[in-house]
Amino acid sequence: MSELRNNIEETIAFLRTKTQSKPEVGIILGTGLGGLVNKISIETTIEYDQIPHFPVSTVESHHGRLIFGTLGSKHVMAMQGRFHYYEGYTMQQITYPVRVMKFLGINTLFVSNACGTVNPLFRKGDVMIMDDHINLLGDNPLIGRNDETLGPRFPDMSEPYSQRLIKIAEKVAVENAINAKKGVYVAVAGPNLETRAEYRFMRAIGADVVGMSTVPENIVARHMGMEVFGCSIITDECYPESLHPVSVAEIIAVANEAEPKMTTIMEGVIRAS
Repeated sequence: MSELRNNIEETIAFLRTKTQSKPEVGIILGTGLGGLVNKISIETTIEYDQIPHFPVSTVESHHGRLIFGTLGSKHVMAMQGRFHYYEGYTMQQITYPVRVMKFLGINTLFVSNACGTVNPLFRKGDVMIMDDHINLLGDNPLIGRNDETLGPRFPDMSEPYSQRLIKIAEKVAVENAINAKKGVYVAVAGPNLETRAEYRFMRAIGADVVGMSTVPENIVARHMGMEVFGCSIITDECYPESLHPVSVAEIIAVANEAEPKMTTIMEGVIRAS
């Protein structure tokens, strides 16, 4: 057994001492989706720093705990707080919780994030359903020796985000009068925001929004055969022609204001999927 598999088994064994829940759905609560916790009938909460081999979130606005409970008829496991490359974690550490989710029996992953838009048709406060992504992180969680018991050496990425779930999300948005966008997310390492030239480059290569997360988790989820749905809150407008400084406080304020729209979509898709 590989060291990774051994670590996963140890984490699972610990979690089983805290809960007997058998989650079907995994949720990564990024910036702007904290409200979804209020929709979950919580059974068990476990702090990250108690869990063997788990990293600990260091970013403001990100809590650090696992939540087990139910949402509608679905048993869920939610990560309240995620990990980022710019925090100094390896790609393997960032994506470790997704591996654990799969071994707990989860086959569907919901991920959320805050991002900036380079598409002039999008505005801050909009919600974007992720249709595809571009990896500009400069790294990949699958680099290194592959454990075939976890997934194939060369996983297919022709459908990184489930078209089935996207269709459900679009229906939920229409039913709730939410003008949800759909587009391509580009992930960069951060933690600095980008320059005007970098934003022009991202727009030129086909990106609609830019952020610093989600793509590593998606790659590992797809490596393990999980179905993935991704949703973004657009917190700032990154148009090179009119770029101005933006603070973290502003980003969080916009995310909090747009949160109900994202929560409505995510909850609706989870219930209907």
